[in-house]
Amino acid sequence: MKVRDRGIIVGTFSSGKKNCITDVEGVKVGHVTLDYPINDTEYACTGVTAILPHDGNLFQEKVTAASYIINGFGKTTGLVQLNELGVLESPIMLTNTFGVPAVTQGTLQYMLEQNPEIGDTTGTVNVVVGECNDSYLNSIRHFPVKPDHAIEAILKAKDEAAEEGAVGAGKGMICFGYKGGIGTSSRVVSEKYTLGCLVLSNFGKREEFKYSHSKGEKTEGLSETSDGSIMIVLATDAPLSDRQLLRVAKRCGIGLGRTGSHFSNGSGDIVIAFSTAHKIPHFNEKETEIRTQLREDLPIMNELFTAAAEATEEAILNSLSQAETTTGRNGHTVSAFPFRRVE
Repeated sequence: MKVRDRGIIVGTFSSGKKNCITDVEGVKVGHVTLDYPINDTEYACTGVTAILPHDGNLFQEKVTAASYIINGFGKTTGLVQLNELGVLESPIMLTNTFGVPAVTQGTLQYMLEQNPEIGDTTGTVNVVVGECNDSYLNSIRHFPVKPDHAIEAILKAKDEAAEEGAVGAGKGMICFGYKGGIGTSSRVVSEKYTLGCLVLSNFGKREEFKYSHSKGEKTEGLSETSDGSIMIVLATDAPLSDRQLLRVAKRCGIGLGRTGSHFSNGSGDIVIAFSTAHKIPHFNEKETEIRTQLREDLPIMNELFTAAAEATEEAILNSLSQAETTTGRNGHTVSAFPFRRVE
C-alpha cells in the first residue's frame, strides 16, 4: 500500500496515473529478487533492479543525463563519464555493494550482445551501476548476485507500475531502522511534463524519522549510526540539458532531508537524473545537432525543483510503506514500519 492510500499526501503537485517513475513515457523497471538460505546461518536476501530510459537500443540512442553526489560514501560505476559527456547509454542498475562487479559484467554482456560493434568498430560502453549495503540481512560475502541476474532484471523491465518495498535491489535494505528498499513516485508539472523518482532506501536511525509515531524511539540490534545509503533515480520528459538536470537533481536532497536524513558521514547519497525528451544517436556524421531546452527564467524550473523534492520524499515513504517484515542471515529480522492511516 502506498502512503497516499494511507491518507498521507506529500506536497502540492498531482502524481501521475501510476505514481511511479514509469509514468514518464518509455521508462521501464525490472527486478530480480534473491530470497533463499545458503546454509544454516547464511542467507541470500538481495537482488538487482534495472531502470531503462526507453525500450530502444540505449547505446544507439542515448539520453541526456547528469548525476549529483549529495554525500560520496558509495561505490558506483559510470558516473565520471556520465557527468563529463552528459549522456546515459546503458540501463541504470541497482544492487548491493559487493554485487556491483557482477551487475556491471552482466549489463556489459547484455550491451555487447545488442551491439556487436562495441569495442570493435566503435568505442566502449559506459555502464552505470549504483549500490547500497544490505549486509545486515544479506550474506554479502557469499556474492549471491551473479551477472545473469543483471541480464534477467533488464529483460523483465516493464512500463507498468513498478513493484516496491523488499524487492529487487531493495530486498535486504533498511531505512530508519525499519524495512526499506524500493520506492517510487511521480509528479505532473504544468500539465505537460512528468517527473518520476525511484529510490533504493537504506539509511537513517529510527529516532531521526520525521514520520515516526514515537519520539525518541531507538533502533535496537542495528547500527547506532545513521550510516547507510540511498540511490535516487530521477526521470523526466521535460527537455532539459545535462546542466539543468544537475540543478533539478540537487533538489532531491530536499526531499531526502524532509524525511529526517542529514546525509550522514558514512552514507552514500547519490542522484542519477535523465531526460527522455531527446534521443542522441551514437552514429552521426553531422558536425552539429539541435536540441530544445526549457528557459530557466520562467516558473517551470521552480516547479520542476519542487516536483523533484516532493517525489523523492514520497518515494522514500513508499519504500517503507510497501516493505514487509523480513528475516535474513543469522536470523536477523527487520520489521516493517507501522504506518497509521491518516483520515
